[in-house]
Parts: sequence; structure tokens; C-alpha cells
Amino acid sequence: MVRRPLGNHLHGADTLLVTSETAQTPPLPTPSESLRALVAAARFVLFDFDGPVCRLFAGHRAEQVAAEQVRWLEERGLRGLLTAEELTEPDPQSVLRAVAARHPKSDLVAELEERLTQQELKAVATAWPTPYADPLIRTWRATGVPLAITTNNSAKAARGYLEGRGLAECFSPHFYGRTEDLRLLKPDPHCLRRALNALGAEPSAALMIGDTPTDLRAAERAGVSFLGYARNEDSEGRLREAGAEHLVSTLQPLLELVRGRRSS
Repeated sequence: MVRRPLGNHLHGADTLLVTSETAQTPPLPTPSESLRALVAAARFVLFDFDGPVCRLFAGHRAEQVAAEQVRWLEERGLRGLLTAEELTEPDPQSVLRAVAARHPKSDLVAELEERLTQQELKAVATAWPTPYADPLIRTWRATGVPLAITTNNSAKAARGYLEGRGLAECFSPHFYGRTEDLRLLKPDPHCLRRALNALGAEPSAALMIGDTPTDLRAAERAGVSFLGYARNEDSEGRLREAGAEHLVSTLQPLLELVRGRRSS
């Protein structure tokens, strides 16, 4: 087992555990006071999907999906819509954004978005659950805290994955994902505000858990507290550079705090 400290932001003794949930249980990290405060203040919790809940493209790789999008455009003589850098972009969301920026609300964008949705639905079958996410979701909901999904992925894909894990009822009906207007993707706070309005939640009473700077920016613009999930050094670096104050490298200490909250 390899254990690596992730710095001294929120987590203090939190560590990145290169192991599985089924492996021998290591000593529990000690949650910091700031993490305790975030959990104690959270009356509503908004989860990003791909990252804090699962790795959607673990088996159906995002790079392959992006390449398929580019091929589809090339077959229609639309290669010129993308820059040289965008033609090799490994993130299918970025390819979609690039086309949408040049042809907003067009039939082309609608069809490309639907193709991405179908690829995300296909990826659900081979997605990897984020360690400790399943019990964290169940336990948090059992404390009476309403949960919502706020994602740039398709809400259909998020719901499909969570139904397969027996977790959809923990969120239902609060799945807020990509809309036809791609200008409203995070960092725009649109999906967070939809969730807050539907939940009847004041922003100051909500916590978002995300893993990208766009999640952080959306939370800031919505007035919602933010906890960054940094599963590796690259993710940690991006979140730190964006100014994230609170980071964890594993959901384990968060789960322990929520379990303690439920017991009390």
C-alpha cells in the first residue's frame, strides 16, 4: 500500500490511499477542524458527478470519445471548425464547447451533444466508483441532508450510473446536468442554481463537492461553499492554482464525519 500526503490545506493528516475499499482498512485519517466545520454547516450537498462520485470514462476512455467526435466532424467536412490543438483535445466536453462557441444553438451542436450523451451512457457500464463515495452518499442522505447532482455531464448518464449502484433514490429527482444551451455549462452556476431553487436552499447553507476549477468557479458564483476532491497530483495542482481553500485526497475522513453526525 502506498500512502502520500496531499499537503496541508483542509485535510491535515488526510492521505491518498492507493488501494481499494476491499483491502485491509488503514488507520483512519484525522479530519481537520475546517473539514468538520464544512460538514457541520452543510444543510444541502451538491455533488459533481464525474470525479467525486465515479470515474465515468475509466473503461470507455474520454480520449477515444473526443477522437470519435473529431472524426464525425471530419466526415462532414467540418474539420476546419477546430484549431490544431482542439483536433487532438482529449476532453470531449472541450470539443463540444469549441464547436458550440462557433455555432451556438445550431443543429450541428445539438447533434454533437446528443452523440456525447450516448457515449456517456455507454461509459456508465464501465465507470469506476470513487472510493468511499457510495457509503458517503447513503450515509449523508440518511442524516436527512438533501443531495443533488450538479454536473456538466448528461443528467441521463448520472441517473443511469446511480440507478445501477442503487443510489438514485438518494438524489431523486435532483439531477441537474448539461442543457441544450452549452453556455450554461460550469463555470456558469446555472446547474447549481437550479438545484438550490428546487431544494429550497439558501446558498450559504449548501456545500458543493467537485474536482475541477470550473466546479470551484461555479460554486463561488452561486455563493456555495466548496470542497475540492483531488484524487491525484494533477487535480490537486489545478485546484490549488485556482484558489481552492479546502481539499481532500480521499472521501474517507468525510465519510467518518458524516457517520459521526448521524450517530449524534
